[in-house]
Amino acid sequence: MSGAYPPPRDDAPLVVFDFDHTLYDGDSGSHLFKWLIERAWWRVLLALLVAPVAGPMVAWLPTRRAGISVFVWTGTLGVRDRAALDALIDRYVASHVEAVKARLLPLALDVFHQHRERGDRVVVATGAPPELARAILSFVAHEDVPVIGTLLGPKLGGMGALRHCHHAMKMTMLRAAGFTGPVESAYSDSSADLPLLRAARRPVVVNPKAARVALFRRVLPSGTPILNWGCPGRAGEPAGG
Repeated sequence: MSGAYPPPRDDAPLVVFDFDHTLYDGDSGSHLFKWLIERAWWRVLLALLVAPVAGPMVAWLPTRRAGISVFVWTGTLGVRDRAALDALIDRYVASHVEAVKARLLPLALDVFHQHRERGDRVVVATGAPPELARAILSFVAHEDVPVIGTLLGPKLGGMGALRHCHHAMKMTMLRAAGFTGPVESAYSDSSADLPLLRAARRPVVVNPKAARVALFRRVLPSGTPILNWGCPGRAGEPAGG
């Protein structure tokens, strides 16, 4: 299917999609790391021991990368390189095919498909590991789309987040990857993506938390669409509403 899309021109509009709660119903990285931790009883015990410190760190933006790294390290202790981690990610996706496919949002994928059919330069920018997003997108023949994600690397006998693709760093990583032109459209659920949404000529908020809607309306241009693409429990105008 991916071969049916026209190759994007160098001057084609740049369109950026978040992944979690945008194309995928849920937090794909958390699902992966939970599985990694649950592979052994001692990892579960270790996660429980570090949770009182690492959990609050994840919830606070300035310490989020460090908090996530603690749980990543817990799930990957003994994994020595990126190739071994990518093999584990592929194993996770292969063993959860139906559950993962069920979380892909059909309406989101329709919009994604329309941009690709028009020849736009489409890129996914996610806080999840890029190998995870690519593997999930392969189920719907979009594995050839560039994915910018959190970079993991060796740390103290396991793996940790070296560059967390989150908040302002998401824009930094997009630019460093060569996506240097103006952002025509950006799709995201998260207030953490305000640097991306505010950089876009046409920001679109999808599946936001209800408590964040007022913030989006206040800081984004008047008339910015705030939509729900089929995420239960999330806010936004229903599809077709």
